[in-house]
Amino acid sequence: MPARSLAAFEAVLPEVDRAIVDLTARGYDGIAAIAAAAAAGRSVLAVGQHDDRETRQRALAAGANRVLAYRRMFEDGPRQIGGWLAGPVPSESAT
Repeated sequence: MPARSLAAFEAVLPEVDRAIVDLTARGYDGIAAIAAAAAAGRSVLAVGQHDDRETRQRALAAGANRVLAYRRMFEDGPRQIGGWLAGPVPSESAT
């Protein structure tokens, strides 16, 4: 379910068990969306720039289970996302 604002994202959270958040979205704050999803008990896969270590760390600290670079999404996206959606939710460390 696509959401183009934080309010729309929060509105669909009760209907999903996992969320994919674009960390560079212009219509909402990706870190705030991750925090909202994590607070609602949802698993979160965040996608962002490969060279933005600070944002990656902030996403993990906010509750993202995984953070993938756009490059990885394009190279191996279907397998990465499909596996994440179908299986247990592995988490990365924020450190």
